[in-house]
Amino acid sequence: MEILFVIGFFLMLLLTGVSLLGVIAALIVATVLMFLGGLFALVIKLLPWLVLAVVGVWLYRAFTTPTGEEKLNRLKRKIRKLERNSWR
Repeated sequence: MEILFVIGFFLMLLLTGVSLLGVIAALIVATVLMFLGGLFALVIKLLPWLVLAVVGVWLYRAFTTPTGEEKLNRLKRKIRKLERNSWR
């Protein structure tokens, strides 16, 4: 269906006296504007899902990763273990 619109647009511009170069320029500009509009619409459409994914990851990390003190204790244990095994 879109190709019929493009052909009709092309023919109407030619019939109203616009040169072939003007028609091609109009088609290129229309294509670029439609492409950018489509990208913008896609971002708007996907935005709630992207926000939901960010919130999901934030909740997962908030409830499954250890707190700062537990991370510090874990790091200290690793360092002690490396020192016992004389890693230097």
